[in-house]
Amino acid sequence: MSFAHTVIEQPRHEEIRNYQLNPDASANLKKAIADLKTFPTEVPLVIDGKDRWTTGWQPQMIPHEKEKILAQYTPAGPAEFRQAVKAALTAKTEWMRFSFEARLGVFLKAADLIAGPYREEINAATMLGQSKTWFESEIDAACELADFIRFNCYYAHLLYREQPLAAEHEWSSLVYRPLEGFVVAITPFNFTAIGGNLPIAPAIMGNTVIWKPSCEALLSNFTIMNILREAGLPDGVINFVPGKGQDLSEHVLTHPSLGGLHFTGSTRVFNLLWENIGKKVADYEAYPRLVGETGGKGFVFADSTADLDLLADSILNASFHYQGQKCSACSRAYIPESTWPDLWSRLESRLETLVVDTVENFEADLSAVISQQAFDKITGYIEEARNNQTSQIIWGGEYSDEQGFFIQPTVILTRDPTSKTMQEEIFGPVLTVYCYEDNEMAETLALCNQTSPYALTGSIFSNRLANLELMENTLRYAAGNMYINDKPTGSVVARQPFGGGRKSGTNDKSGTKLNLIRWTNPQTVKRRFI
Repeated sequence: MSFAHTVIEQPRHEEIRNYQLNPDASANLKKAIADLKTFPTEVPLVIDGKDRWTTGWQPQMIPHEKEKILAQYTPAGPAEFRQAVKAALTAKTEWMRFSFEARLGVFLKAADLIAGPYREEINAATMLGQSKTWFESEIDAACELADFIRFNCYYAHLLYREQPLAAEHEWSSLVYRPLEGFVVAITPFNFTAIGGNLPIAPAIMGNTVIWKPSCEALLSNFTIMNILREAGLPDGVINFVPGKGQDLSEHVLTHPSLGGLHFTGSTRVFNLLWENIGKKVADYEAYPRLVGETGGKGFVFADSTADLDLLADSILNASFHYQGQKCSACSRAYIPESTWPDLWSRLESRLETLVVDTVENFEADLSAVISQQAFDKITGYIEEARNNQTSQIIWGGEYSDEQGFFIQPTVILTRDPTSKTMQEEIFGPVLTVYCYEDNEMAETLALCNQTSPYALTGSIFSNRLANLELMENTLRYAAGNMYINDKPTGSVVARQPFGGGRKSGTNDKSGTKLNLIRWTNPQTVKRRFI
């Protein structure tokens, strides 16, 4: 037994590596890409630390090279999901008894492996499987994932130190127990870091996890699983089970020992999961913790005093980087009539410089969207706008799925602030702009607040303090992450805790103590000195 009081120093953010300026690193990354493309990687299920295979191979394709198979897997069925539940419950007894230092040691080692020897591999898997440029992959798969792990360990250490007051002749303490039962992590395609964080955060707090990754991010997520195993994660603590959501719902989410759900994905799916869990609430041994980050309809709102160069750069980056496939992406902008012509000239000149290509071209700014389904949905919005008399496509609008799922950056100018592309989440490289009369800023702010059911990210731009105060107060609940004179994307772990309200999720702020405490079941212990 250890009687040491372990102190964890506040981490520093992982430094972004520039592959364009570092020839050796660039060569290593290109080699990793070539190696992964040589032949498809066969990805197993990992249940109780053992590789498992079923039947019926399913592929993960390369979105920008849609006929090329990157990885293939055999999906979990009802039997495998039940086995994962058994493994998680069995491993729980030992894992929750591990010391805080032992648990954190595994994950801190994993962070070092991600930032070190596995850096190029996880970046290459993200670039090929999710069509992210080298820069988007570097800040996501390498830097943000390492930051999530290191800062979560640090915040867990701070949380454990928070203890109640004591009175004379007594001593009270809080014991941060893990949840009873197991936690389910359902992760998205668009961020490798989220794919890793959702199962790891509960496990840091002593929980065991069943991880259902997105099959469109399979290879990068399996790379994380292998890193965790190399770092010494005990068998059964995290069980990697790609498969059908319906099978997960029927054989895992209905289990009486479900302790919690950690989810990132669409609002529609989260609503359905919440509804189904609610119907079974009487059957659970305890009330499951439901933590979810869902959709978004990020906005930019500017007044006539805004710095137009800053505004143009912010809109461009937030709307089109990673093909707009960020829940935080800017997909609607409210601009004063008086400044729109000058702003558009700046935006237009910047749009002309964007390079849309495969991610293997390190000069590319954008690549393909994730799948045929996404391509069809996004282009459907473009065609709806093309045929709408109140909207005009003023840039882009072209697309092709001949070789990959490529959609050109598209800007729509609308006269209807309640049009579909101003209200609904598109999740693609499509921006809709509404120009308002300069003397109607207050009314337009109210409109911005009410138009969308989401409340994830937003930006306000002004050089007038009174206007910023009006904007901030009116839009107080329109965004869980508000940015003043900056773009609404690119939150950094520990700097801008991320999460939104309304139909954007439960706003439990990933990468903070607020999220970690959701995976604990605190117990108060009072000792009276007699």
